[in-house]
Amino acid sequence: MNSSTAHADPLGQALARKSITGAPGTFQDTAVAAGDGWRVYDIVCTCGPRDHSGEEQTSTSGFALLLSGSFVARSRHGTSLLGPGSLFLVEAGRCFACSHQHGEGDRCLSFKFEPELFERIAHDADARPEFSHNSLPPLRELSAGTARARLAMTRPEAMEEAAFVMLGAAMRLGGRARRGHSAPVHHHGRMTDVLRYMAAHAGAPHKIAGLARMARLSPYHFLRSFKATTGVTPHQWLLRARLREAAEKLSLTQAPVTEIALNVGFEDLSNFTRSFRAEFGASPREYRLAA
Repeated sequence: MNSSTAHADPLGQALARKSITGAPGTFQDTAVAAGDGWRVYDIVCTCGPRDHSGEEQTSTSGFALLLSGSFVARSRHGTSLLGPGSLFLVEAGRCFACSHQHGEGDRCLSFKFEPELFERIAHDADARPEFSHNSLPPLRELSAGTARARLAMTRPEAMEEAAFVMLGAAMRLGGRARRGHSAPVHHHGRMTDVLRYMAAHAGAPHKIAGLARMARLSPYHFLRSFKATTGVTPHQWLLRARLREAAEKLSLTQAPVTEIALNVGFEDLSNFTRSFRAEFGASPREYRLAA
């Protein structure tokens, strides 16, 4: 990580301070927005492999949108590795544990809902007021809400709408039965290295063979393990990482669309426009105007 990235990223700054001081890992939560029965926090955690992780329990339900870093989550629904763009699903009164045995630190946008509001939103979303698993991968159905929530970090007045939309989608998707099998837990360390590398170099070209070598797996077993671990293919994961970055740049800067497309890793404008419209339901220019 270069110095400019560290200064731009709260997680990078926190990990740099930890490295200098030698202090144990910790977490800091900053209130972003709140309303009747809900609140949102920006949480920066610097825990790593040498830091102890214990079980936690909360009186609220909700989810955490992972912005950067990674962690392993364990709950009654099993064990999952989460990377950027994933949602960690939390139920009131249920124990869970988060650990960083494969890498240091993460940054999350945490959405907490009181039980009454949580149940009301579940009813309105035609979903059950509980989750069937503890995480969701960066799915297309979540892309618009994820981008809206990230933008609302700089515009807190927009966070309430983002929170409700994201929770409704998370409850619908988080209540579905997940097909297939989970990746072996011993693959989490290998996939963590790959996910962190892909997140740090999302705009660069990637070959399956190279990523497989990093994971110390054959290309065939890498593809199977990546999909079982993250819920999406490497291509889908990278595509959504690039599109999330593009959506943020479109909302927060006046850079030309073509420049943004090239900077996030697309080779031509037409492919970027098609992919962006498929993901967000609007062209890049329409999205910028709406934002």
